[in-house]
Amino acid sequence: MNFAFSEEQTMMADVVRELLARECGSAALRGQMSAACSFDRERWRKLLELGLSGVLVPEDAGGLGLGGADFVQIAEACGHACLPEPLVDHAGVVLPLLADCEGETARAALTQSLETGALIALAHPQTPWIVAANAASAFVLPGPDGLRLVRSEEVRRVQQAGIDPLRQLFTVSGEPAAGALIAAPGAMAALLARAAERGAVFTAAELVGLAQACVDLAVAYAGERRQFGRPIGANQAIKHHLASAQVKIEFARPVVHAAAALMPALPEGVPQSVESRARVSHALLAAGEAATLAARTTLQVHGAMGYSWEVDVHLYLKRALSLTQRWGGPEHHRQRIAERILSAPLGPDRLFPQVAKVTGTTPMKRTA
Repeated sequence: MNFAFSEEQTMMADVVRELLARECGSAALRGQMSAACSFDRERWRKLLELGLSGVLVPEDAGGLGLGGADFVQIAEACGHACLPEPLVDHAGVVLPLLADCEGETARAALTQSLETGALIALAHPQTPWIVAANAASAFVLPGPDGLRLVRSEEVRRVQQAGIDPLRQLFTVSGEPAAGALIAAPGAMAALLARAAERGAVFTAAELVGLAQACVDLAVAYAGERRQFGRPIGANQAIKHHLASAQVKIEFARPVVHAAAALMPALPEGVPQSVESRARVSHALLAAGEAATLAARTTLQVHGAMGYSWEVDVHLYLKRALSLTQRWGGPEHHRQRIAERILSAPLGPDRLFPQVAKVTGTTPMKRTA
């Protein structure tokens, strides 16, 4: 089996990386931070001109009809650039959710967003604080009677304190009858569950990209900073710290890529398996640990300078801390992995039936 990305997938991700390298450098991020602005409309326009908002939207709804494997590297590039705008949430979670909804209201909102680039945000029970809600034109809000699509002028937005200076967080509330109903309560649960899986996988991809950016930043600094007449990167202790962080990233990246490639598109009413949920949780936990280690290692490599605002280490560390708490947080995902370990058979016959047939192994049963 070939696990490599296709040439088209790699080219699409490379285009995004090149754009972000031009438009989302340190100077641009610091300019936004000084202006207390978490949404650059010109950069948003340039990103959406690449067709990114429709990557996961089916072709019959006006999108590209691609899958998780096509979007995961894009999300990784957004994390590497520390992109303030919520492109991953918008294109990876909200628009696919609208595409899954039935009815003209959801389809019309989806079409308008694809055509105009209007930002639509989701207040998900697992991630109720919305990034850049002040820039959204509409919101998808869950309620007792189902899922509603509410215009921005019909909601109340309250800014919340957050650790990441490049992302303004808001809570959003609206009248129970505001907006248009796009999913009944029965369908809402499945839609929100599917959105949470997408959100967790693509947030994991962001974390992997962020982790790699941290190591890249530390390597560059270690090659330039000199002590006792030679670069500090020549010291074995520095090399070992950076190697440990890179190894953590290399172990997390394929887990995230696999979760994205195997992300199921289940029909409404069909629950995800325990194995599928654990795969997503494993990806987010592995990526979060890699990003946290990489950010803290970068801080240590920079020494006292790492604690100052003159270097960008704090931007990546704060983003890592913020992202690891999204979509349920580590405790929620550890519980899902524990459910997989404790409730499902663990032998190779369960994971790889063809191996069991050849070797004659029998299922491993959990004992009390």
